[in-house]
Formats: sequence, structure tokens, C-alpha cells
Amino acid sequence: MNCFSFMQEKRKIILYCGRLVVNLQSLQKEVVNMRYGIIGTGAIGGYYGAKLAHAGQEVHFLLRSDYEHVKQHGLKVNSCDGSFHLAAVNAYQHTEDMPPCDVVLVCLKSINNDKLPSLLPPLLHANTLVVLIQNGIGVEEDVQKMFPSVQLAAGLAFICSSKTEPGIVSHQCYGSINLANYSCRDEALMQGLVDEFRQAGIETGLVEYHEARWKKAVWNMPFNGMTVALHTQTDLLLKNKATRQLIREQMMEVVSAAQHLGVKNLDASFVDKMIETTDAMTPYSPSMRLDYDFRRRMEIYYLYTRPLAIAREAGCRMPKLEMLEAELQFLEEANMSDR
Repeated sequence: MNCFSFMQEKRKIILYCGRLVVNLQSLQKEVVNMRYGIIGTGAIGGYYGAKLAHAGQEVHFLLRSDYEHVKQHGLKVNSCDGSFHLAAVNAYQHTEDMPPCDVVLVCLKSINNDKLPSLLPPLLHANTLVVLIQNGIGVEEDVQKMFPSVQLAAGLAFICSSKTEPGIVSHQCYGSINLANYSCRDEALMQGLVDEFRQAGIETGLVEYHEARWKKAVWNMPFNGMTVALHTQTDLLLKNKATRQLIREQMMEVVSAAQHLGVKNLDASFVDKMIETTDAMTPYSPSMRLDYDFRRRMEIYYLYTRPLAIAREAGCRMPKLEMLEAELQFLEEANMSDR
């Protein structure tokens, strides 16, 4: 190759590379982060919303009792993975004042879902994805009846966190979340949500809907109710030989019900994994125990009544968990009447 030909080839390479850089810059400009709305800025909504905001996402928080505190002092997360403070927070008392959002994380207790018909509409546009980060079985089905055209997904959080002071979330351990498509019409939107959660440092999985809900129930149904019924914490339930065995039997009842319903990837090995995971976590009072201690209504319907009824219809009884449901109903009635 002579010198003239070499210079021509060099110019072509430079021109090609320049066009490639321009194209990459154009693509980067087209990438727009999603706008998030948080309904229920408690232990769960406060944590995940704050993580997203801390990573640079646009997040709008609906608050109740600690609105003035958060507006003035911001939102603080005391975390085992590294604490941080959001000095400036997009805080609101009413959803009517919030902008329409691409993703709404509903982190209310499921007993408050009757408020969604008034809370959700101001946050919705034609393609909004509503993620229900709530406990239990059947919540998406019921919310879909309220909003037939809205895209829904389930959020299954595996986290130990609490919010017992204004504007402060205490994150003790874990923190991952599984997302599951219920009625989202755009798989790219679901994947984009997973990607943005991961970019915020949140371990996130994309899981089949029924598998995700019933796997969460394997832990939720025994531990939430048993910590209330025996007025204890997770660690003590597993340190005692009798209650450890009972917890395992209750977990296996959930696995059996799920298998009757055709749920895949759920067997005794998952039960063993959940027990090992709980052995390793810090002593913990689940949300139902905190609700009982603060004399609030417990999520008995979606955590027990609904899944027990679904299992019975499928020809599978869960007698130990049916007994626990009855105990919780008794305790709640007595607890609420003493207020």
C-alpha cells in the first residue's frame, strides 16, 4: 500500500469512528430514566424509594404523619449495607399534588387497598406500571378489578426493615426484591424496571408471577403469624426445637398448596433454604407483629384467609395454618377492643 492509499484508509477509519461516537451519543440522549411515585413511605416504600432517589432517579413520596419532618429534615436510611441521607425529598401529603409517574410502587398495607381508588388516579398515565409491594395472595386480582386497564406487577421484598421514627428507615439485613409481571403489556418496561433497581444497588430478580407470590408465602405465613401468636421474634422460634419443627411443617403446607395449584420450582429444598436464611438474619419482628404491638389491623385476609380458601378450592387443606388464622383473628379482636 502506497502512502496516498494509506492516508485514504486512515480518513475512512477516522470518519467511521466519528460517526460511531455520534450514534452512541444520540442513543445515550434517548435513554430517559423513569419517574417513580411511592404510595406508602414506610419501612418498605421508604427504603426502596430512597435507594432509587439516592441513585439519581426522580422519585416522589406520599407521606402521612411524618410529612412535615421529612419536608424539613429529609429522609434517612440507617442501613447494614451503608447508611445515607436524602436532604431534599419530593414529599407530598396528597396524590393530587404529585405528577403522573411511569412507575408507582404501592407499599401500603393491603388492609388499606380500599383507599387506592382515590390515591392512584392522579399518578397514572396511559402506560403507568403499578407495582404492588404487598404481602399475601390475591392482591393483584382485586386491584385489577378496581383498575381494569392499568398495568400491574407484583413486588416481593425479602428484607428486614422498620420505620419507628419520623423520617428514619432502619434496614437491618437483606434487601432483595423479586418482580413479577401480572398484567404489564410491555416486557421491555418490566426489564427496564429491573435494570433501574439493579443500578440503584438493589438485588432484583424477574420471576414468574405465581411462583413469586407463593414463594413469599412460604416465609410469610408461618413467621408473621407465629411471632404474634407466641409474642416472640423470628430467631427464638427457630432456636426452640418444637417451634422450629412447627415452622417447617407450616412451610411445607404452603409448598403442598402451591404444588396443587401447579406452581413450579417450589419444593422442600426451598423450605430448607428459607430456614437457613432466617437462621442467619438478625432477630426480627415481622410487619404483622409490629401491627399487633401498635394495635393496628393485621393483614390476616391476604396473608391467611385468601390463600387458605384458594388452597381448599384446589383440594388442599393447610390445617396448621388454618389454626393459626383462627388464633390471629381472636387476638386481633381482643387487641382492637382494648384500644
